[in-house]
Amino acid sequence: MITIDELLHLMRTRRSTRRLSRQPLTPQQEHSLLEAFISAPSSGNSQPWHVRIIRDSPLKQRLRQAALNQSFVEHAAAVFVICADTDRAFKAYHRRGVELYCLQDTAAATQNLLLAAHAMGLAACWVGAFRESSVRDVLSLPESLRPVAIIAVGTAEQQPDTPARRPIHEICPDLGG
Repeated sequence: MITIDELLHLMRTRRSTRRLSRQPLTPQQEHSLLEAFISAPSSGNSQPWHVRIIRDSPLKQRLRQAALNQSFVEHAAAVFVICADTDRAFKAYHRRGVELYCLQDTAAATQNLLLAAHAMGLAACWVGAFRESSVRDVLSLPESLRPVAIIAVGTAEQQPDTPARRPIHEICPDLGG
């Protein structure tokens, strides 16, 4: 078991890295990232998620275009496209499941994937700026799979600077002190 200090260190040192090498991930690395992903909590254990791993350069190029031409998407070793399975969400929680819970659930799972990548010595960047319809077209996704995140993963070619964080007392005045 890891200590809270080790966990906090992992969280504090993870960065959104956009300079990634194309060195392919191993099947074991991909499997470990997916294990972390599916270990996330979900509303009513509905697990309303679906993941596509894109390694193919022409598809990555098309995803780059869908992601408002963010070039690092194309240059990553692998691109994980995270989708909310709205059919599963609806079966579990109807409209609220589709409008909220599946988005929360996929976000939690995505954070697990990002932390696992960092723990494995990989770098990653969560892309939220993209055209959903274009991603759906590129991957021929059915209407029930809503793209909610694109995660570019690879080996860091450059470490980004540490961004400033708001102080705890500012986000939680109830804490005191």
